[in-house]
Amino acid sequence: MNFTVESDIGLKRTINEDRAAFFVRPDRFKLAILADGMGGHNAGDVASEMTITGMQQLFELVDSSQLATKQAQLEWLRDAVSHINQQIYQYSLTHENCQGMGTTMIAVLIDQQQCVISHVGDSRVYHFTNESVELVTSDHSYVNILLENGEISEEEAKIHPKRNFILKALGTEVSIEPDFYEITLTDDSHLLICSDGLSNKLTTEEMVEVVEMNISIQEKGRKFVQFANDRGGEDNISLILMTTKQEV
Repeated sequence: MNFTVESDIGLKRTINEDRAAFFVRPDRFKLAILADGMGGHNAGDVASEMTITGMQQLFELVDSSQLATKQAQLEWLRDAVSHINQQIYQYSLTHENCQGMGTTMIAVLIDQQQCVISHVGDSRVYHFTNESVELVTSDHSYVNILLENGEISEEEAKIHPKRNFILKALGTEVSIEPDFYEITLTDDSHLLICSDGLSNKLTTEEMVEVVEMNISIQEKGRKFVQFANDRGGEDNISLILMTTKQEV
């Protein structure tokens, strides 16, 4: 599996509150994780950094026997996210400058071509194959609720005044219940994990164009960032792109 990780401050922000990382163990397990610190709260960068480092520590320590089945992987992810959520929440209570901080989170536990995904917030996962593209996750946002209920159109969602209002985030409450998804990668898969600094700037069709470019996966990652910045770069831009395909 080839992968690339990008995190860019964008053109308008003074600090990058996003974090993204890809961890590879000596056995068959890998972990991709992305966190977008909440820009409207204090210390979003602290929350996102705590998420990445905390998940890394738990991932490196867990015994492979505890990840032997898909159910075990789901349970480990649920417990790990709950633990990190409590850490961030307690930290915010004891550090005045961090009160109210939070972060989105995408964690993808990879077992060869099987992926178990834990999701909180409005960061996203897209799965691309030669035949199709699928938005795997569903945003935990006010606008997405309106969209799912048919109260607004997709075009209206893009300009809605509350489009950045998140209904669920890591660290803002004492407990959290993420959404979970499962994906089986094929021999032609690309998996894109990204913050809304990217997904708000490119259409799905434009993402497909980048994925299908005859360039290396690292160049594709840089193209995504470039396009988001070319369209204003008002937010931090972060992504993890991985593929099972043989790249150039």
